[in-house]
Amino acid sequence: MTRVLIVDDQELFRESLKVVLSVSPSIEVVGAASGVQEALKSAAACRPDVVLMDIRMPGMDGVEGTRLFKERWPSTKIVVLTTFDDDEYVFGALKNGASGYLLKGSSVSELSRAIQIVHEGGAMLNPEIASKAIQQFSSMARGAATLQVDQQGEAELSKSEWQVIRTVGRGLSNKEIAGELCLSEGTVRNTISGILGKLDLRDRTQLAIWAVQTGAVNQGMFP
Repeated sequence: MTRVLIVDDQELFRESLKVVLSVSPSIEVVGAASGVQEALKSAAACRPDVVLMDIRMPGMDGVEGTRLFKERWPSTKIVVLTTFDDDEYVFGALKNGASGYLLKGSSVSELSRAIQIVHEGGAMLNPEIASKAIQQFSSMARGAATLQVDQQGEAELSKSEWQVIRTVGRGLSNKEIAGELCLSEGTVRNTISGILGKLDLRDRTQLAIWAVQTGAVNQGMFP
């Protein structure tokens, strides 16, 4: 069961989401808030797995809300919802740790699927903005500002950890990595956590960018 918190300043939209999502047997709506501050208080009590975050709200927008949530609860996944496909909001939310970005016009099935995908460690982007995100990611990954990692930690990476790094760089979810490398999803999660600790990276997005920058994605053999 995936625990979901809805954050949107429009009461009608919040209530509608609660109704349609409650139909899914794999989703439990544990709370709904009209703003970021209210959502943070609610999350402290209900500890959601996934937060559905409106991007444009009075007082504090979803970009900043995403940053605050990820600072306090790094394992909580954020899916940003908006009626706008503005680049500034898209990349701001992704940079702050959002795992998904969907337009409010998405179908219930798309939304439910996005919740399950991000809960399992993957990412979900609306098709209308996916190409923009990929272009931005490619630009970041190939830019001059290479991510710096702990050199000793990099030297200590095992062959199996390099294999996981390669798959993360290719954008695979934990479930997909587990299937490709014949591992359990729990082992994949623990391995990624260990890699992030060794390299002193914040999250799997930074790890994916580093994997592209270092060329690990295209290597068939690892140290």
